[in-house]
Amino acid sequence: MTRVAVVTGGTRGIGHAISTALKNKGYRVAANYAGNDAAAQQFQVETGIPVYKWNVGDYDACAKGVAEITKALGPIDVLVNNAGITRDAMLHKMTPQQWREVISVDLDSVFNMSRLVIDSMRSRNFGRIINISSINGRKGQMGQTNYSAAKAGMHGFTKALAFETAAKGITVNTIAPGYINTEMVAAVPKEVMESKILPQIPVGRVGEADEIARAVTFVAADEAGFITGACFDINGGHYIAL
Repeated sequence: MTRVAVVTGGTRGIGHAISTALKNKGYRVAANYAGNDAAAQQFQVETGIPVYKWNVGDYDACAKGVAEITKALGPIDVLVNNAGITRDAMLHKMTPQQWREVISVDLDSVFNMSRLVIDSMRSRNFGRIINISSINGRKGQMGQTNYSAAKAGMHGFTKALAFETAAKGITVNTIAPGYINTEMVAAVPKEVMESKILPQIPVGRVGEADEIARAVTFVAADEAGFITGACFDINGGHYIAL
């Protein structure tokens, strides 16, 4: 049986790698995106993976998107909550809008999408929900109270839902990447990367998006049914949690 997988924020960066890796493992993949039409169309042409545009922070938009994908591909077996944005500012300068935008896209989306697939997963006694958090949701980061709060919230969500769904054959796990070679990290000035960031990473380099994608395919597999409520810290030793 071919499993259906949905990756939010699935056309660029880590999401691009996850979508492609799942397709290469034989999944029928749908990639969600929010705003960059040119990048999404290029991704679709290059990979053959269909793309669907909606704001994951909007519950009704998510409901329409899930319905459209289910009609086209079938019931969703694997959900990867990867979509995320940053609106960085020190808290004493952060606006309510900057707070709300990040919480909406980075955390509300996890509820929205998970809620919309959970009934179907429960009825079929199978499901994989994989939440892409961040090292900054584990250790915090200056200028990112909104982002760190949203990404930390994923961990509590993961643990609670893992308890709720384990008896139904549904696993829920979190992956917390460190600094990964994406457009966002590439924008960091070279001198900052070399003097402040790399010295903190014991393996001496940033990670690659494919390294995150490999972890996703591992916990998404049918054979990974005994792994639930876990967090996989993939950060080159930058932060090691107890």
